[in-house]
Amino acid sequence: MIDVNQLRRGVSFTQDGNLYKVTEYSHKKPGRGKATIRVNVKDLHTGSNLQLTFTSGDRVEDIRLDKRTYQYLYDDGQFYVFMDTGTYEQKQLSHAVMEEDQHYLRDNMELELLSYEGEVLDYILPKSMEFEVVEAENAVAGDTATGATKTVVTDTGLKVKTPLFVNTGDRIKVNTETGEYITRL
Repeated sequence: MIDVNQLRRGVSFTQDGNLYKVTEYSHKKPGRGKATIRVNVKDLHTGSNLQLTFTSGDRVEDIRLDKRTYQYLYDDGQFYVFMDTGTYEQKQLSHAVMEEDQHYLRDNMELELLSYEGEVLDYILPKSMEFEVVEAENAVAGDTATGATKTVVTDTGLKVKTPLFVNTGDRIKVNTETGEYITRL
């Protein structure tokens, strides 16, 4: 059991039979009374996002997720299929869990999957990835008074806001946590 004051981004815990991973944490201390802790969490079974509120002193059951390196193989329509690079065992991860990050998946890429009691529940993407721009809007003269941006589409279908000088065929680096452009390569 851990105190809710120890919850931080990335910590996994169980409450009322559900497994959660903290995505955001905020601590509010009113003038009087106990502090309240609000955490945005991701339900590791369904992939849905929730907001939970605790009061200072509440406790939750922390869990340890097993982390292993897997290679992405293919999408079977309902699940993403991965292979353990050491044992060649295949595991599945539902579309609901990976919904917002599906455009980061590339054939044969390696990433870490998190499992609990043998069931794969979550994943960890690399901090940044390289993509090829396949579609870019044309920059219009006069759009440069401020830090103007345009939306480009990468080879995996990911849409990224980039500076005006990025063109079709360029390779770019993207932060996978925020989805923001880092640099042109």
